[in-house]
Amino acid sequence: MVATVSTSHDLRRSPLPPAQEDLELLLLIRHFELTLLRLFETGELSGTTHTCLGQEYIPVALAPLFREEDFVLSNHRGHGHFLARYAEPHALLAEIMGREGALCAGVGGSQHVYHRRFLSTGVQGESLPVAVGVALKLAGTGALACVYVGDGTWGEGAVYEALNMARLWRVPLLVVVENNGIAQSTPTREQMAGSVAARAAAFDVPYHRVTSTEVDEIRAGLAAPVEAVRSGQGPLVVEFVTHRIGPHSKGDDSRSPEEVALAAGQDWHARYAAAFPDSFPALDARARERVARIAAEVTARPPSVWERG
Repeated sequence: MVATVSTSHDLRRSPLPPAQEDLELLLLIRHFELTLLRLFETGELSGTTHTCLGQEYIPVALAPLFREEDFVLSNHRGHGHFLARYAEPHALLAEIMGREGALCAGVGGSQHVYHRRFLSTGVQGESLPVAVGVALKLAGTGALACVYVGDGTWGEGAVYEALNMARLWRVPLLVVVENNGIAQSTPTREQMAGSVAARAAAFDVPYHRVTSTEVDEIRAGLAAPVEAVRSGQGPLVVEFVTHRIGPHSKGDDSRSPEEVALAAGQDWHARYAAAFPDSFPALDARARERVARIAAEVTARPPSVWERG
């Protein structure tokens, strides 16, 4: 029997006050991503990057549910996933900018990062079968593998092969689906038949749907299901109904102004700013200044040198 449950919060209600450490992490990720876009605009970065603006609360909510021995596998939109797992913004920015002190000597860039128990890839769907293999290795240890995918990834055949193996082998795999309603430039309703819930059910994989943006509420709702994954009960699919308020990458946003405004209306940042006018502005300014200092320091570093062993 596949359990389908929901964690939701009425956006018309005032948001719950988050713990200061959660809010500081949310704001760190927000200003890190905004800074990346500014660096591209001024020509200090080349290539591309995909920000998680609007979706920062997802990895922040999940972070305390993970243990040191767990693995996190990410995708092209993974800066927030990394920063919620490892508080190393200097090293991540150095990787993206190809500067000294980079996580992977600057050869991975924005999308392909390997650091300790974190791995990201820009190849859609690639991380899920890899995560199954990692989870198989972790089975019986109490550790788990978490893999982040988007709604667009559900058009990849590798996703279904991976879910099939994960369920048959009952591996400790947490699949986090960040469904922001658009796959690059194609609305999800036009590129995916059926639903994530129904596809999880086809493989007898438990499913949990989250529409809330409240960090504490999400964390409380997922604590028991994540613990079940650890205890050997098999994989779990958690779908977050979320909103991307920034472009797909750099400045390429194919949505209409009305669609962008609709997404922005769901933004946790604006809601917190309105709900906590006495405390939020100072924390927000502190995070913005911190990231500005990080960017200035990393930009001044010499280029990273990759040495073959």
